Amino acid sequence: MPKFFATMDKIKMAYDWTDKVVLIICKVLLIVDILITSYAVAGRMLNEYIPFLKDPSWTEEVVLTCMAYMAVLSAALAIRRGTHIRMKAFDKYLPKRMIKFLDILSDIAVFSLGLVMLYVGWRYAITIGSRGFYVSLPWLSRFWMYFPVPLAGLAMIIFEIEAIYNHVKSFYVKEEEKA
Repeated sequence: MPKFFATMDKIKMAYDWTDKVVLIICKVLLIVDILITSYAVAGRMLNEYIPFLKDPSWTEEVVLTCMAYMAVLSAALAIRRGTHIRMKAFDKYLPKRMIKFLDILSDIAVFSLGLVMLYVGWRYAITIGSRGFYVSLPWLSRFWMYFPVPLAGLAMIIFEIEAIYNHVKSFYVKEEEKA
C-alpha cells in the first residue's frame, strides 16, 4: 500500500498548481475590486472638484460580481488549507480513528456539495445567466455573474479529492514523528 501512496503523491503538484491559480485569481479580483471601488468613491465625492471624474453606472455590478467570485473561490481555498469552520470541542473525547473517519465523512459531504455546485451552477450559468445582461453593461452577459458557482464547485471537488486522499492515507501511513 505505501507504494500506491508514493505513486499518488506525485500528483500533489496538480493540487498545488490549482491552489496557486485560484489564489492568483482571488488576488487579481481583490485588486480590481479595490481600484473600481476607489474610483467610484472618488467619482462621487470629488465630482464637484474634478468635473471629468465621474462615477460610472457599471461600477456597482462589477464590484459585486468580483466579490461573488472571491467569496466562493476563497471558500474553496479554505478547503485546501483545512481552515473551514469545524467544531473541534469534542475531538479530545473521541478516538483519533473516529475523528479521521468523521473528517472523511464531512469531506464526502463537501465533495457532494461541490458536485452540486458544478452541475447546477453550470446549468444556471448557461441558461438563466446567458439570457440576461447587466443593466449598466447591456453588452455583457449575466453568465459571468453565475459562473463563479460552478468554478468554485470544480475547485472544491479538486481540493476535496486531495483531502479525502490524505485522510485515507493517514490510516495506512504513520505520521512522521516530529523531532
